[in-house]
Order: sequence, then structure tokens, then C-alpha cells
Amino acid sequence: MMKYIFGGLITVSVIIGFIQGDAAEVSNGIINSCGEAVALAITLCGIICLWSGIMRAAQTSGLTEIVARVLSPLLTRLFKGIDKKGKAMQYIVLNITANLLGLGNASTPFGIAAMKELEREEKSSEAATDNMILFTVLNTASLQLIPTTAAALRLQHGSAAPMEILPAVWAVSAVNVTLTVVAAKLFAKACRKK
Repeated sequence: MMKYIFGGLITVSVIIGFIQGDAAEVSNGIINSCGEAVALAITLCGIICLWSGIMRAAQTSGLTEIVARVLSPLLTRLFKGIDKKGKAMQYIVLNITANLLGLGNASTPFGIAAMKELEREEKSSEAATDNMILFTVLNTASLQLIPTTAAALRLQHGSAAPMEILPAVWAVSAVNVTLTVVAAKLFAKACRKK
């Protein structure tokens, strides 16, 4: 569905540009944007590769187990019934750690692995469990301490201080995560009553 929406927006924009007599500007914009998109993709690819490697090293060295122990009291309260030393919890911790570092794309493989382990651990192949829904909501809300992707984009576009957005990111992330977790818990409780 989204491909049709974005395709339609691009088509309408190009048509309007040509109708208004800005064909040269539209053509130049298309050509310049393609080059900028490739440069941006390469920049982001490097950042994601770096942080994915760091996360892999953290997992191999046992650092994620330390982070898991620190986050364990909070996560065991949020994710009821999950083995706190199991693989599902380990992948949840890796995903949350990657999101805390602002590595949304690098957290995706951990999120997929966490969902598979939650499905296996909770023996639910038919429908999503409350923990699966909560994890999806928490992953999507993405609490960030270091917005590395946003900072890289700001740096790419000439920002003198790409990390000056930190207070705003922290405030919005905290509110976002709090509201989404509360909503997920309330909806889960309401569904259990039915």
C-alpha cells in the first residue's frame, strides 16, 4: 500500500512541476537527489556496519549479559513469564541496547530473533502473545540515548553540532516509550477481561 502512496506522490509532484513550467528544475532535482541518495546510503551503511560489529563483539564478550543483568529487573516486570536467562530475553536485551544507541536498522536482526524465540518459548504459532505485542511496541517506540543515525544525517547535511538534538530526543523517546508501554499493558488487560 505504501509503495502506491509514495509512487503517487512522486508522480503527482513531477506532473505538477512540468505543468508549472519547472521541467528543468524537476529534472535537475531528480538527478541530484539520486546521487545524494547513494552517498547517504553508503554513509549510513558504514555506520550500521560499525555498530553492528560492536554489538556482535559485545554479545561475544559477554557484555550483553552484564547489560541484561542491569536491565533484568525492569524487563522481567515488563515481560512476564519469560525465562530471564533464555535466548528470547538475550535477544530482547540486544535489540533494546541497539535502540538505546540509536541503531534502528542494526537492531532489526535482534528483533526478528527475539520474536522467533518468544514464539518458541511461549509456544504460540497461531497468534501474537502479550509479550510479543509489548516487544513490538517497545521496539517501535525505540528509546534512544545516542541518536547515531539522526546525528549522521545531520552531519551529512552540514550541521556544526549534530548531537545538539540530544535533550529533545531523550524527552520525546521517554514520553513515547512510556505511553506505548502503558497503552500495550492496558489493551492486554482489557483483552484478557473479554
